[in-house]
Amino acid sequence: MSIEKENESLRLFVVLSRATKVLHEQANSFFQENGLNPTEFAVLELLYHKGNQPLQKIGNKILLASGSITYVIDKLEKRGLIRRVSCPTDRRVTFAEISEDGKELMDKLFPEHEQNIHSLMDVLSNEEKKQASEILKKLGLSIKDLS
Repeated sequence: MSIEKENESLRLFVVLSRATKVLHEQANSFFQENGLNPTEFAVLELLYHKGNQPLQKIGNKILLASGSITYVIDKLEKRGLIRRVSCPTDRRVTFAEISEDGKELMDKLFPEHEQNIHSLMDVLSNEEKKQASEILKKLGLSIKDLS
């Protein structure tokens, strides 16, 4: 591999890392201002948009280790934002369901979160956003294939 190619790969890695860091810091700040951590918001957002989810599947869907999910679910349940619901057809399966309080919170927070993300990304044109999404998806899939 050429030195130039290696340098550009390292440069891209640094640029992606820095961009991801500042985007996460901005989003996390919003979550904290609203009494949530990023994982709690991710669980609520999943249930809000996709409906009931088996507890065993939530970790994969929000990219979190399954051992941590129980802790997060417990916290959200204690706050009355979600509830556990037994599967009527399989006693081994328990679903997480967003509660009315959880829906009300997400009705308030999600549009604000969406607007914040749009504001952060607004420096890019729609075409640039599409290109970036395609390129990063290609990169992610190629790395996943290496595993």
